[in-house]
Amino acid sequence: MMRSLYAGVSGLQGHQTRMDVIGNNVANVNTTGFKRGRVNFQDMLSQNISGSSRAREEIGGINPKQVGLGTTIASIDVIHTQGSLQTTGVTTDVALMGEGFFVIKKGDQTFFTRAGNFAVDETGTLTTSNGMRVQGWQAREVNGQVVINTASDVEDLFIPVGGKDAAKETSRVRLQCNLNKNDTDWTLSKKIYDATGEVHNVRVDFAKSEEVTNQWAVTVAVDPEADAGAVGAVAGDEAAGNATNTFLVNFDNNGRLVSYTDAQGNTVAEGDLSIPVGFNLLNSVPDEEGNPARQTFSLELGRVGSTNETITQFADKPSTKAFYQDGYSLGYLESFSIDQSGIITGNFSNGNKRALGQLALASFVNNGGLEKAGENAYVESNNSGNANIGPSGIAGKGKMVSGALEMSNVDLATEFTDMIVTQRGFQANSRTITTSDQMLQELLSLKR
Repeated sequence: MMRSLYAGVSGLQGHQTRMDVIGNNVANVNTTGFKRGRVNFQDMLSQNISGSSRAREEIGGINPKQVGLGTTIASIDVIHTQGSLQTTGVTTDVALMGEGFFVIKKGDQTFFTRAGNFAVDETGTLTTSNGMRVQGWQAREVNGQVVINTASDVEDLFIPVGGKDAAKETSRVRLQCNLNKNDTDWTLSKKIYDATGEVHNVRVDFAKSEEVTNQWAVTVAVDPEADAGAVGAVAGDEAAGNATNTFLVNFDNNGRLVSYTDAQGNTVAEGDLSIPVGFNLLNSVPDEEGNPARQTFSLELGRVGSTNETITQFADKPSTKAFYQDGYSLGYLESFSIDQSGIITGNFSNGNKRALGQLALASFVNNGGLEKAGENAYVESNNSGNANIGPSGIAGKGKMVSGALEMSNVDLATEFTDMIVTQRGFQANSRTITTSDQMLQELLSLKR
């Protein structure tokens, strides 16, 4: 008789716990990145009244007689299915599609979350809504190239809103123009920059040779209108004083680039053709010997035999298409964006776009083994496995969607159905207790 009472009590306790989980699911139906819970029951130990016996010649086998002692909670699982995405239009909002967690820190303690409602604090640090610092890799300049080293340890991500982007001097000028074979001359001009961001004007004059077929004389001048005339010197030894600002370009009968010849008679006829151009920097401090400051850039003519990204000579209108240079003036960070790989790209007022950093993602062998730490965060446990931290798209990690948030994966229809089933289970177990109580009352009344 007492067994049924305690079995009923265990049923009440189990269904109460299940109702607690359902209530938590419903409460977090609008919590960003929330993952719903699920309760699994299992029966408790059973008391043996009699054991089993095997079959014999004169009688068959007998099954064991056991009375169950109730139910208990087998597990409370966290269901890590994908939640729907909600578009917000906020640059710092990031949703995850697929496996993975954002890595966040509070002091030295590391947490993991699916909630990507980030913000930039007063120091420019990317944080969660409750102030935890989002982890990733900061971009750094190495040998003039912006590099994000995802093999290093993660760190706080800093976005210098309003910060400066230092001016960069022009080191390459690429020509992709077409010279009309029926013309006799053509002039191009392009603005370039020195190390302080000051603008200089490059003028390239083409004059077709009257003596040699498919040959043009090219003259380069920098700031030719300036009073001091910082005219460029090309294709020669400037120190020896034999540099000149004129060289020859040759084409074949099909209009393709063949070679160039400098003033010393040196001819280059293979690969990518480029020629150095040096010019005086006006209004600059001269060196100890009184020589003016100089700047050098590479004037790229294109690949021999190619028609793309190179100068050509076709019987068509001359053009200055894709006349490219890689310098820029001082700029300020005006905005930024986050792509599917989590790379944060800054947009500067000088038109430059540069990577600022990259968000890190963590994946686990067993997501269900993570422990909830509150505030939409998880921590590692003994059964989750160690965090595998890396960039998006690597080792099964999902992709990111900027300007959106992952919604809760709670389905109210499912929760309300489970709520009804849980309520009925609770009622049935309470009826077990009341019925057992009535039977005990009848037993006590036998003495009357």
